[in-house]
Amino acid sequence: MLSSGKTRLSSFNPALLLAPWFLPSDASAHGPALDHHLLLNLWIALTLLTLAHIILLAGLLARRHSAQKNFWLIEYLPLIALAILFATLTIKAERLWAATRYTGASLTALQVEVTGVQFAWYFRYPGPDATFGITRPQLVAPGEGNPLGLDPTDPHSADDFISSELVLPADREVDLRLNAQDVIHGFSIPELRLKQNAVPGQPMHIHFTPTTPGTYAILCTQLCGLGHYRMNAALRIVTPAEFTAWTTTHQARPGSTSP
Repeated sequence: MLSSGKTRLSSFNPALLLAPWFLPSDASAHGPALDHHLLLNLWIALTLLTLAHIILLAGLLARRHSAQKNFWLIEYLPLIALAILFATLTIKAERLWAATRYTGASLTALQVEVTGVQFAWYFRYPGPDATFGITRPQLVAPGEGNPLGLDPTDPHSADDFISSELVLPADREVDLRLNAQDVIHGFSIPELRLKQNAVPGQPMHIHFTPTTPGTYAILCTQLCGLGHYRMNAALRIVTPAEFTAWTTTHQARPGSTSP
């Protein structure tokens, strides 16, 4: 038993303890700017923590060796500098937010609809006509292969197809339209630096450009019920040729839900 314990200890990798402290790999075009701003804020916070202790110590020493009560250089000048610093960081953060949330996607962006329902994600593609068909709540029937309630009488619904995984081409802008059928769900892909609530009756749009092929986890970050822990899906970023082949396969069976 002792030798077995030594074997387990010798195989332990200390780097595993540091892994959670690093950001996940970046797989989107807007990610580096967000990561840079986040790390800048962390380094500034560390610097200010150190500087605050130095100023506190300097103030205590100055009061001991001087009878003057005018210490504006130590007390007020740092406050002015902090106000300017935080205002600059806030403006930069608002510009980064506006670039993805207040600026619309390009007209050539790939359109995909994401719907959250307890406890799964569904992804709808508009097909060759590039237009989503009408959905009706009374037609929702997951057991019959119509989890989103596609209206079969709408001609635009004929070529729509639904997938249980999100497949996107690399290096092409994507415009996601988020919906929820029942409660608020949190759509999140950490590697793409995306996080947006899906609210029932209030469609949300987010746009981004995936860059790195691979498979990434799609999470729900809102407590949406007892099955919240298993509400996840997969994002696959593939080459444009692979995406074309994948959509061609699914367009042969429109309206159905498939992996």
